[in-house]
Amino acid sequence: MIKRLDNVKLKIGEGEGKLLEIAKKSLGGLKYFRIIKKSLDARDKSNIFWLYSIEFGNESAPQKPAPEKIKNPPAVAVIGSGPAGLFCALRLIERGFRPIIIERGEAVEERRATIKKFFGEKILNVNSNVQFGEGGAGTFSDGKLNTQTHSGFNRDVLELFAKFGAPEEVLYLNKPHIGSDVLFDVLKNIRAYVEANGGTYMFNTRFVGLTEKNGALETLILENTRSGEEKELRTDCAVAAIGHSARDTFERLYNCGLEMEARDFAVGVRIEHLASEIGFAQYGKSFKMLPTADYKLVSHAHERTVFTFCMCPGGVVIPAASEDGGVVTNGMSLYARNGENSNSALMVQMKREDFGASDLFAGMRFQREIERRAFEAGGRSYSAPVQLYKDFAKDKVSQAFGEVIPTYSAGTAFAPLSEVLPKITAEALKAALPDMNRRLKGFACPDAVLSGVETRFSSPLKILRGENGESLSLKGFYPCGEGSGYSGGITSSAADGLRTAEKIYEKYINH
Repeated sequence: MIKRLDNVKLKIGEGEGKLLEIAKKSLGGLKYFRIIKKSLDARDKSNIFWLYSIEFGNESAPQKPAPEKIKNPPAVAVIGSGPAGLFCALRLIERGFRPIIIERGEAVEERRATIKKFFGEKILNVNSNVQFGEGGAGTFSDGKLNTQTHSGFNRDVLELFAKFGAPEEVLYLNKPHIGSDVLFDVLKNIRAYVEANGGTYMFNTRFVGLTEKNGALETLILENTRSGEEKELRTDCAVAAIGHSARDTFERLYNCGLEMEARDFAVGVRIEHLASEIGFAQYGKSFKMLPTADYKLVSHAHERTVFTFCMCPGGVVIPAASEDGGVVTNGMSLYARNGENSNSALMVQMKREDFGASDLFAGMRFQREIERRAFEAGGRSYSAPVQLYKDFAKDKVSQAFGEVIPTYSAGTAFAPLSEVLPKITAEALKAALPDMNRRLKGFACPDAVLSGVETRFSSPLKILRGENGESLSLKGFYPCGEGSGYSGGITSSAADGLRTAEKIYEKYINH
């Protein structure tokens, strides 16, 4: 018998061993026990508690049947090793394939050193950076696994992360995260598994073209990013998990005849507060006994929706440029989330009328222009243009930092962000911050630091695909993940990678 209990409450400080005691009293001898969900109820700051759902039984948990594997599988190329590409490769291996993972950036060990050099010395590698390299953009973020999507693959994503070294709590926390420090080892574990099961990696290798025959993929043309040497890879099946920032790759795919469409996106800034102030606002005096507080805010005070995104409790703001002459910010935190500051993206929804809907690449150029203005405002050295909220609200250039000291490692420069951002973006932010402050006291703190710019919220383009997962214009080519417009964030991208692998499996198992 398998039994489930919901809404089990534990006070702050009570050990989770009490859950096992509750299960034993409810059923007797146990052979199976697991936590299904854990969340914090802080609606009443005088009575904060943990809320659990648990499952247990006096018999073993049922096992999933192993699927039939492909015999004599074809070579499947996976372009990109972010969450979509890696999880696609993992599922392909489970189904009997031996995927070839093509990654323009470096393996995570080299990539980490390259990024550290950019943070400290401002030397940018345009092929291996915060956006490109093993693990994709999510590697140097917070490893957040919460998602608003309801894909049937989401549970599989969490289980695979746990299998390869993520904390077991990702399986049941309401807002699970891994942390960039733990992700480093998770990625190495995934690579070891892929290679042990016949898969291969081609690092420092980027897609530059393809050939087709009778409307079907025939070869991929690849370039070594260090030597410039080109080679052909014969394959009739490839997955494009290119991420949202591979602008040159989008252009190459378009030139190869791939059908695409423009998408709306959002741009904005990073906002930093003291983590302790956010904690007190969320939890009151109990905040020191609880995990570093997060938040999620939306404002409709302006005609354009403003929202927080990628909130990093106890984290830092990082340089995330992938093109020379542009400044891009992102947020990152480690598993412990114990930094002095907390930050999040503060985004404004853009519409096609803002950047010209008639031109497929207008949105991409719009993003790039904002990044270049930020580069100029920061002194042309990858320093971030920054402004205190109290000065941004009054269009004054800040002169000195207050209680919040920015964490952006490549340096900062005081600059008027209203001259860097599109006019409507700045107007929307000025309207939204006081509105958000009504829901989270202290959010519009005078000393809060705004750092520009956050432009890589999502892909400005979508590579169109059919119900079978294939491109509408090229058989055997599978657009996948965030870069192709089918997901947003680590979990939904990984889930789309699993979904795409299943589509490929269905194609070949049925022939």
